[in-house]
Amino acid sequence: MLCSSLIPTAFAGNQLTAFLVVICFASGLNVYATVAALGLLAHAEILTLPSGLGMLGSWYVIGAAVVLFAVEFVGDKIPVFDLLWNALHTFVRIPVAALLAYAATTQLPEWQRLSATLVGALIALAAHGGKIAARSAITQFPEPFSNVALSLSEDAAVVFLTWFATKHAYAAAAIVVAALGIIAIMIRIVARAMRTLLRNADSEFHANRDVASTRRAS
Repeated sequence: MLCSSLIPTAFAGNQLTAFLVVICFASGLNVYATVAALGLLAHAEILTLPSGLGMLGSWYVIGAAVVLFAVEFVGDKIPVFDLLWNALHTFVRIPVAALLAYAATTQLPEWQRLSATLVGALIALAAHGGKIAARSAITQFPEPFSNVALSLSEDAAVVFLTWFATKHAYAAAAIVVAALGIIAIMIRIVARAMRTLLRNADSEFHANRDVASTRRAS
């Protein structure tokens, strides 16, 4: 039992699918932490990376990911700035998640690899969208602690899910599926709240304009 626990985890078939679901979700939250975690887990001989992801084990890639994670660790905790940062990372997190899914499925026919890439991108998009929705919801609070706590919980979730998936891929994927369901509900609530806010602001604008017009006419 001890010897088997020291063998790095290698994925294939449905296990690989579950693992990629987790990795793409984690990339949608924090792609730099995900890439760094994968590389470090490979170096610690906890995980055997799929052949197409072998480059993630390079210390150059790990080093770059750690540096970028450090930058994001600070910037992601500054209210308002974090919204701009996350908006810009729409063009980083989702493409990288798609690339990870494509590179990890070299053993599949091309159409299946492309399907995996599309699904991976959609999962990352959902995670990324949920992150932005959550940030938008708490930006209205002036104190920075809510933003910092949310950002720290996201960072912790990425590291935990990436590690947990190496040992329990199906359980980790189940957690991600549940999280995606919560995100779908949360995005709908935030979207509805934003529409109500804009509608109220528009009504207030027209009411003030009518009052001003009445005063000028009198």
